[in-house]
Amino acid sequence: MKVLVTGTAGFIGSHVALKLLERGDEIVGLDSLNDYYDVNLKRARLARFIDHPNYTHVHGDLADRALVESVFATHRPQRVINLAAQAGVRYAAENPHIYVDSNVTGFLHILEGCRHHGVEHLVFASTSSVYGADLAMPFSEHQPTEHPLTLYAATKKANEQMAHSYAHLYGIPATGLRFFTVYGPWGRPDMALFLFTKAILADEPIKVFNHGQHKRSFTYVDDIVEGVIRTLGEVPGKNADWDGYAPDPASSGVAPYRIYNIGNEQAVPLMKYIEVLEQCLGRKANKEMLPLQAGDVPDTEADVSELIGAIGYSPKTSVEEGVANFVEWYLSYYPRTSSPLE
Repeated sequence: MKVLVTGTAGFIGSHVALKLLERGDEIVGLDSLNDYYDVNLKRARLARFIDHPNYTHVHGDLADRALVESVFATHRPQRVINLAAQAGVRYAAENPHIYVDSNVTGFLHILEGCRHHGVEHLVFASTSSVYGADLAMPFSEHQPTEHPLTLYAATKKANEQMAHSYAHLYGIPATGLRFFTVYGPWGRPDMALFLFTKAILADEPIKVFNHGQHKRSFTYVDDIVEGVIRTLGEVPGKNADWDGYAPDPASSGVAPYRIYNIGNEQAVPLMKYIEVLEQCLGRKANKEMLPLQAGDVPDTEADVSELIGAIGYSPKTSVEEGVANFVEWYLSYYPRTSSPLE
């Protein structure tokens, strides 16, 4: 099928595009290559598939309404995977307008494209950050998510609500995926694993927030990609059992709409995550213990029973395997004169 994938120069988007191309789909990729982090890394991700005969790249910003309209009109995608967004939880405190432009206005343009061009299914990225101040774990899609703690989370919560309204008004099947702490090769330089690895190799201290008391559903990128692609093939319908009075946040009785958690069910303590990284690098980290950051939550733990029921799949890659794969990629992408493993 022909699939529009936004954010194909991004961490998850590049992996998704490559996997879809490998299975024979025709991909239209849209990315602005903004400079939030190293543009050369983004270009290197794209270089893995930009010359593929079934790949067409469009350079541009989701916030550019005319551009997005032209992409839909010209390429007529059957399905859409929206992964483009202004990333980073804390960056929003410094640049809030960028988040609204990309994550809200840009998403509106995607919805309008789906509306006017008969898209069969929209799969879009949400985040576990929408759970915000809710401390009941494991996090379930059936919980309300009314108290996000960051603007980033608020924009993703807005995406979920916008998608539901379009699914209801225009019958656009839409599925949102709440990602839990994704890591792996070709990852983002602002994420903990990347920052830790860089610091340890440079013999610099790593910043360990909340004094290392975090616990996270660390989820390997290949597991995320598999879930995204399986979900793309599972088009939601209306829930006939809805009683009209107490709609389930995870589904809808008036629209073809679903929300799923996608994360590793085995939450891992942050200190264990660091320990695995130390073993893979053959070096000990110098840890600078710091208090909890504003807007951060102590723990995340994913309930993925709904995803298992819908597509028969849940992330399973252990942190030992996933971190080892990341370190192998990092050392090959950033070669050193002498390997820390020697």
